[in-house]
Amino acid sequence: MKIFRSESLVDYNTYTFNYAIYCRQDAASETDEIYRQGFLPYSNSLDVKENYHYLARSLRVELDEFTPTSENRRVDRKTQDIQPRLSVIEKSDFVKDAAFDQFCLDYAAIRFDGKMPAERFDYIYNWPYLNKIFEFKDVDNQRLGYVFAIITDEILHYWFSFYDLQHSRLGLGKWMMYKVIEWAKNAGLKEVYLGTCYGEKAMYKMRDFKGLSYYDGNQWQPDMKKLKAKCKSDSNFVADDFKMDI
Repeated sequence: MKIFRSESLVDYNTYTFNYAIYCRQDAASETDEIYRQGFLPYSNSLDVKENYHYLARSLRVELDEFTPTSENRRVDRKTQDIQPRLSVIEKSDFVKDAAFDQFCLDYAAIRFDGKMPAERFDYIYNWPYLNKIFEFKDVDNQRLGYVFAIITDEILHYWFSFYDLQHSRLGLGKWMMYKVIEWAKNAGLKEVYLGTCYGEKAMYKMRDFKGLSYYDGNQWQPDMKKLKAKCKSDSNFVADDFKMDI
């Protein structure tokens, strides 16, 4: 793996001269270390041919501290109306057909504001370290949703999810995340990585699960009150934490 910096935003008013931090992954054996240092897979540009990751404020579940919350149990009860079932499929065994693509792209068109056309969807699906697909179906064997996951012997990255928005009122998206975390704990993994945590829209992640910590650029922090305050102030960002603390 190689960690490097790329010159980024400049603000002379606050003397802020940013360098974005990236990591190039060279082998599957580096996956755990890369996530534990706060990096996430970079998929924004289809022109990037190597396996780059970006450093960001991200969220993870420490599975030795994870237990179901009242919200987890509430969503579990609500979804029993459709009797959802979970299957974990090796990507190498998964059938990626036109119906699957359309299901995911229909979801992405609404939830990702057009930022995931078919080309980007294929780019993400073909990410070399993406190795598991969580498939959710109802009692009638109808598609409910999918989760793209990167899994090693110790960690799971809950990367992208796609689900039937007709079941949003049941909290299907929340239920899928809960069930993947529960599966990881039962499988003996140590951590589940839930992606970035910026802005108030991301706050549902920190409300729903126990055992959370976030990467602050230097280390993993368990203070969810501080993370909540950060998310609420993201839209009114003035300067970096160091300058705000002086």
